[in-house]
Amino acid sequence: MGAAINELSARCPALLVAAPASGQGKTTVAAALARLHTRAGRRVRAFKVGPDFLDPYWLEAATGAPVHALDLWMVGEQGCAAMLHAAAQENDLIVIEGAMGLFDGQPSAADLAERFGVPVVAVVDAGKMAGTFGALAYGLRHYRPGLPWAGVLANQVASLRHGDMLKAGLRDADDWLGSLPRSADWALRERHLGLSADLPASEALARIDAAADALAATPLAALPLERWAVDFPAPASTSELPALLAGRRVAIARDASFAFVYQANLDTLRGMGAELSFFSPLAGEALPDCDAVWLPGGYPELYPRQLAEATASREGLAAHIAAGKPVWAECGGMMALMDEICDMEGRSHPGWGLLPGVTRMQRRLAALGPQQLALPAGTLRGHTFHYSTAASPLPVVARTARPDGGSAGQGGEAVYAHEGVMASYFHAWFASCPEAVAALLGGRA
Repeated sequence: MGAAINELSARCPALLVAAPASGQGKTTVAAALARLHTRAGRRVRAFKVGPDFLDPYWLEAATGAPVHALDLWMVGEQGCAAMLHAAAQENDLIVIEGAMGLFDGQPSAADLAERFGVPVVAVVDAGKMAGTFGALAYGLRHYRPGLPWAGVLANQVASLRHGDMLKAGLRDADDWLGSLPRSADWALRERHLGLSADLPASEALARIDAAADALAATPLAALPLERWAVDFPAPASTSELPALLAGRRVAIARDASFAFVYQANLDTLRGMGAELSFFSPLAGEALPDCDAVWLPGGYPELYPRQLAEATASREGLAAHIAAGKPVWAECGGMMALMDEICDMEGRSHPGWGLLPGVTRMQRRLAALGPQQLALPAGTLRGHTFHYSTAASPLPVVARTARPDGGSAGQGGEAVYAHEGVMASYFHAWFASCPEAVAALLGGRA
């Protein structure tokens, strides 16, 4: 099909897959929809509303293309507009997965749908309801007047008769986009931070294909894509990234323990002139020769033995720090650097001992939400999401704050400094302030 393009906008079918709450099946439906059309030979690009490291794994598996975050605050309206416009120029379909409930968060998935005119597909877990399904669908559609709307899809449906009951309860029969039955064939495994993203690629794709096969039998799959066509305007302005990291080599830990990496952050570093070099502590790899290190978040608590045995990485980091070179450690990266990690059963495991402190896992969420970090070079936007707490004798050199000016927890997320290390639970969106990123990684201001 291809997108229709002129100088001011690009026209491309697009759908935003949302729900009344988390856990309704948004990721399954979004990935299945993207996969269904990818298998048909169409070019499909998927996005995820809001900060998220895990759901994009499934969307990327479905499309074979990188999945970027769309967040009107963290990424910015111009950043979202630029990504959507570029995707519309090159693809036959854009699939956007929402976050939490349709109207949850500031900004919400509904805000994004309204801003760019993307029709909403509401996925509702109807496994334990009948007539209430119609009331819920009516409320989602009409709660905010003018919301672009595609219809509603029932998930976890018990039988054909159950599906007929759900459809009969709708005020508008045209809202019905079909149903997906209960099935273990496409159930997505979860852990404490959300969906698991460590399945073998073949198993992940098999689950997505099974869901796509089921979705193929729904009215949603039968409707022509042109019905959902959207004009995506070109961004008002674009600016090149400053070459603040030109000539610098940045080493980045990347494996199952350090997996929380936004592709957009890598693009920003490269756009600033940095040469990127990746290494895997879990694979026993040594720290590459570099000028700066970024230790992203992930799941260090799941790999305590392997991290304790990662002597090549640990010794390389120790030498790097002793030489006065910078390290930026986010969330799980900070946890690995500390003296000790206590798991959810209370068992103690040694960390790398390069940052004084102890982290303790807990079953209750410790912090979640958008955050910003004011540094001398500028303010970075980003977010926090963790189940552990940290205690360190180090002084707190800065704290993050919520976008509304309030703070999270006890004054926001702490930022610790020790020799060349800066560390925090804060996950930064690098493009929000390249100058601050350059300062963290020792580049020129």
